[in-house]
Amino acid sequence: MCGIAGWINHSCDIGGERHHLQAMAASMTCRGPDASGNWITAHAGFAHRRLSVIDPEGGAQPMSRRHGDTVYTLAYNGELYNFQELRQQLESLGFTFQTRSDTEVLLTAYIAWGDQAVTRLNGIFAFAVWNSKTHSLYMARDRLGVKPLFFSEKNGNFLFASEIKGLLAHPCVSRRVQADGLAEVFALGPSRTPGHGVFADIQELRAGWHLRHDERGTRMSPYWSLQAAPHTDNAAQTAATIRDLLQDAVTRQLVADVPVVTLLSGGLDSSIVTAIAQSKFTRDGGQGLTTFSIDFKEMERYFRDNGFQTNMDAPWVERVSQFLGTRNIRVELDTPELDEYLLPAMRARDLPGHADVDTSLLVFARIIKQHATVALSGEAADEIFGGYPWFHRPDSLNAETFPWSLRLRDRVSVLSRDFRQYINPVDYVQDRYQQALEEVPHLTGETRQEHRIREISHLSITRFLPTLLDRKDRMTMAHSLEVRVPFCDHRLVEYVFNIPWELKNYQGTSKGILRQAAAGWLPNEVLQRRKSPYPSTLNPTYFNAMAARMSTILEDGAAPINALIDGQRIKEVIVAGPQSDQIPWFGQLMGNAQLFAFLIQANAWLTEYRVEIV
Repeated sequence: MCGIAGWINHSCDIGGERHHLQAMAASMTCRGPDASGNWITAHAGFAHRRLSVIDPEGGAQPMSRRHGDTVYTLAYNGELYNFQELRQQLESLGFTFQTRSDTEVLLTAYIAWGDQAVTRLNGIFAFAVWNSKTHSLYMARDRLGVKPLFFSEKNGNFLFASEIKGLLAHPCVSRRVQADGLAEVFALGPSRTPGHGVFADIQELRAGWHLRHDERGTRMSPYWSLQAAPHTDNAAQTAATIRDLLQDAVTRQLVADVPVVTLLSGGLDSSIVTAIAQSKFTRDGGQGLTTFSIDFKEMERYFRDNGFQTNMDAPWVERVSQFLGTRNIRVELDTPELDEYLLPAMRARDLPGHADVDTSLLVFARIIKQHATVALSGEAADEIFGGYPWFHRPDSLNAETFPWSLRLRDRVSVLSRDFRQYINPVDYVQDRYQQALEEVPHLTGETRQEHRIREISHLSITRFLPTLLDRKDRMTMAHSLEVRVPFCDHRLVEYVFNIPWELKNYQGTSKGILRQAAAGWLPNEVLQRRKSPYPSTLNPTYFNAMAARMSTILEDGAAPINALIDGQRIKEVIVAGPQSDQIPWFGQLMGNAQLFAFLIQANAWLTEYRVEIV
């Protein structure tokens, strides 16, 4: 895993401006603390920060290779899980290799197959290739968007970087944010419209898209998208296919030249990943797998089943770890740490985020990094198998908006009237929702339920999942920890997307077909455990800490957030205390304490990022 940056200018000589590239890369040092490199010519330059995972000696970047009369130069962030097979295919075509790295395989694949190389890749990636002969740049991002990639075009400059901060480090990129960018933050956030970079000068290369930039301009298009297709397998065949795809995905993603662990919550998804990984470790004669779990101090004292968090993770983690024979390291966090790391979490994301859910993951990653460089996690299972409550609740199924944002008017009630009029949040979200629906593929003859479930599935994969993948990437890479997500294997996602709902919900159970596929890997009670999301602290001390910080901001006449919010409304929520009615800021778990945390982060973002509202 790495951080990449680049600068193209076809009309000006940038060869003497290497320091700008170095500044862009330096802003992302956490993504690659092991090595740095840069390459520059008169009209193109790349910079790279490296986190060494495979072939630490041979994978240095930017990497250049000559083929005929053309030199190809690559900057790459990610991992290819099928690079061994690709290497064999390329060797059969006559190509030779100087290293063991997947970096060289990727570059050679592009030399051999051009733009079509990306369709052969199995992995998580964002990369750029410069062609010295055509003076053209090619960029691509993995199908689900696990790895980030942003770009900017302004005054003849084309710039790209793994993170927003990398682009803001270049003097050509302004810090202007327009009404639509503010609506992204305050009406949709922490989710984002695919392709939207919030800042006026910044765009995101969408997941599953590629881009070509040359003297004629910039052209983007999707190379992959979910397609609707009939599903003809019966229940037994479907479960067997899922089982095979999962085993292959997890096994591929265990390959590394550095220590690998898994994140374990005791839920179905992380337990499946851990079971496959442990089986592989022990089969290969290793010492067994180390797992990491997270919890909050006094969780047992304050826990209440709220329909989303249905039970505590800790007893289930212990049960799974003992059953599989892993060495589990339990990390317990308390309010002071969540308070301390609130703003570092915003800086890692470059935007206000997911409150204590972000912050806890940031601290968690710092501790895991002391033991390992790579971890596997269970993200995406709920999106593709239909595990979230909104797949099952009539109010969500019948809602004409994003199902994780049913009470938008309550959410924006904390914003000032003038600011609401400026960003027009209700209409903005509705427009983005309709845009998302237009992308959903359908089969002829679908019933009303089948039609709606396919919409909810597509929304969850293309609009909600990226929020979690952004969080996972930024919080973990902030501590130079690479997290891999086997459920994002595109082959699995493509297959499961077309499984009929009654089969996904096999035997009337949420994610029933996944539970069937995992039979024998885990204890039956774990296989049947109800979903419980990534934990959020329930300790009232967190509410008190966030309320205290929010109160200080409300009294600060220079705090920029005060011009955007209804201060009196916020004060009323503070006075009402932690047990008052919750304003649903986002998703399942962001209540009033998290509302304060989001606004605290937003205030710091406006200040530290020197945001210019236009």
